Amino acid sequence: MLFERFRIPVLGLLLSISWSVCSWGAASLDTIIIDAGYDKQTRIAVVPFGSSPGVPEDDPLADIVAFDLARSGQFAPLERDNMLSMPTTRREVFFRDWRILGIEYLVVGTSTLQAGGQIAVNYLLFDVVNEREMHVDTLNVPGSKLRDAAHVIADTVFEKITGIRGAFSTRLIYVLAKDQGTRDESFSLELSDSDGERARTLFTSKQPLMSATWSPDATQVAYVSFETGRPTVVLQNIATGSREIVTQFAGINSAPVFSPDGRQLALVLSRDGNPEIYVMNLLDRTLRRITRHHSIDTEPSWTPDGGSLIFTSDRAGQPQIYLVELKTNLVERLTFQGSYNARARLLPDGKHLVYVHRREGIFHIAWQDLERDDVRVLTQSSLDESPSLAPNGTMLIYATQDRGKGILAVVSIDGRVKYRLPSSSGDVREPAWSPFIDTLTKNI
Repeated sequence: MLFERFRIPVLGLLLSISWSVCSWGAASLDTIIIDAGYDKQTRIAVVPFGSSPGVPEDDPLADIVAFDLARSGQFAPLERDNMLSMPTTRREVFFRDWRILGIEYLVVGTSTLQAGGQIAVNYLLFDVVNEREMHVDTLNVPGSKLRDAAHVIADTVFEKITGIRGAFSTRLIYVLAKDQGTRDESFSLELSDSDGERARTLFTSKQPLMSATWSPDATQVAYVSFETGRPTVVLQNIATGSREIVTQFAGINSAPVFSPDGRQLALVLSRDGNPEIYVMNLLDRTLRRITRHHSIDTEPSWTPDGGSLIFTSDRAGQPQIYLVELKTNLVERLTFQGSYNARARLLPDGKHLVYVHRREGIFHIAWQDLERDDVRVLTQSSLDESPSLAPNGTMLIYATQDRGKGILAVVSIDGRVKYRLPSSSGDVREPAWSPFIDTLTKNI
């Protein structure tokens, strides 16, 4: 493999509070373990929604909304058994009941089956302290979209209270490896909700899959497959499943990542003898070579404006992070602390970086302020890898291990919130967080 000099094994994450969500499918993530949250969490109550006959009850809306808010680490939802009343409309709300319980915000709602089969989900958000209505809305969705509606409600509540756009309606893709070291060994590319629910397989192979990445419109994924006996970069349409090999040169074809406008693909090729960064125009498939150095240049990612690439290189003797401006090809080194820094991703603000960082011989996920050169270690487990940012820049997902098994874990950018999504059926690796998605109109 190209990245033998850069690849990292994964191991370990300490745990504390377990939230069992439900019994998920064999290829899905079955439990979220919340390891840490903010010291002072916002007290919120999400009251069970009233529902008319005919509304599916498999996924209670209020439970999903409350769980989304809980896993952000910023909210402490009130347990249902501790609620003094169960209002579903504005006139049933008595703020005194909720102030007695120390509740700061309240969510109530109803779901009603309409004549055409659609379900009208009406919900209200209240500021309990000031006794005011903050938001009211109605979502009209088919029964199959109730879980999506719940995530949208959680997104809205999160944004109204924090001022930050919620990312609960997003999706994850990741590689699931099963039966490793046996004749039945297989690798699949999985897609799930951001909480690990509703996992489904996009592609399965007897050969390794890696480096999956989303297109900006969330209609395609690009990844590396070894199905032909050597690494090839593949584009796959999520809705149709159609696949296309875009590079299969002799040697290395790896690390694809879409440009912010979706028109280009940065990737690593060794077609000219050495691993270098290239950019492919997806319209005509023309290639432009970006780096020219005798070292290994790998793991590209784009700056938010699409004008530069961040990448890993050992041109200084050890893996470090660099930036190359595409107009001029001028290269700037970004990391200087530590002997190993790799797999970098720039936050949406363009001022902060996250990457894999080795400190005292242990691999962690780190955050860096590029203006102040301040480096902060976000994860306390060892040998973590493959960080991927949520589209709102508040959280990142990465690969680690629990008791020798590959799992995914999430940490907030300030390092104060941590939770994990263990797999029930294999080793989970190489996660990628989707861009924002309108899940009520798109079937993703």
